[in-house]
Amino acid sequence: MDQKIINLYDEYTHTSLNRKDFMKKLAILAGGTAVALSMLPLLENNYAAAATVVDADLLEENITFPGADAPIKAFSARPKGSKKLGTVLVIHENRGLNAHIIDVARRVAAAGYIAVAPDALSQFGGTPADEDKARDLIGQLDPAKNLQNYLKGLEYLRSRKDGNGKAGCVGFCWGGGMSNQLAVHDPKLLAAVAYYGMQPKAEEVPSIKAHVMLHYGGLDERINAGIPAYEAALKANHIKYDLFVYEGVNHAFNNNTAPTRYNEAAAKLAWDRTLNLFKETLS
Repeated sequence: MDQKIINLYDEYTHTSLNRKDFMKKLAILAGGTAVALSMLPLLENNYAAAATVVDADLLEENITFPGADAPIKAFSARPKGSKKLGTVLVIHENRGLNAHIIDVARRVAAAGYIAVAPDALSQFGGTPADEDKARDLIGQLDPAKNLQNYLKGLEYLRSRKDGNGKAGCVGFCWGGGMSNQLAVHDPKLLAAVAYYGMQPKAEEVPSIKAHVMLHYGGLDERINAGIPAYEAALKANHIKYDLFVYEGVNHAFNNNTAPTRYNEAAAKLAWDRTLNLFKETLS
């Protein structure tokens, strides 16, 4: 598919561009409304393809934990057994806690960790089925309070009796930016993995104590513009980090429900690297 069309969809999912205007622009790039409509299934997420973890021996439940001023809903998964395990906060994209992120949490659990995926939209009753509405609600969150909710999530993980007291996080897109923010604001965080996430300000970087791992798609110009300043600050402050740019792949390359952006080879390599970091820091 033409990269201009993929970039347009990226603009639609990450800015205030509404669906009507998106479809008008898509029709122009595609050469007509009928062709544009035929492209939509290739562009939009197909959550029927979300599940990759099947028949895993996991304990799964919907939980709540104390937030900044109200309970936060979350999905939790862990392997069966009594062994105390490392814990991982799984942070969703800007469309809320959906089937794909729940599957990612299951992947983390299947690898031997306690995984908790909070729903940032808990204050609105939880993530709605309408993705556009979810995106709009994400934009209504108070950034400071939202950050505190995720910091509370890390506190919750470290307090779990079935955990070993060690906590890390992994986030995607909007959640990748939150992973970076948690690294800045939680000195007890041991590992922060950010997939194509917005970088923190250079002056915030000296506060990072975690081992940071950063995954970027080579075609993701919007997010990649922030790489040089972030890497320079990480180096200048002697912070342990790994930075990987996967050439020829797009933003959201890990999302197997996004047909035109998912890249199986890059996703597998990035995931293997992510699990290796968790093994080093959380086990």
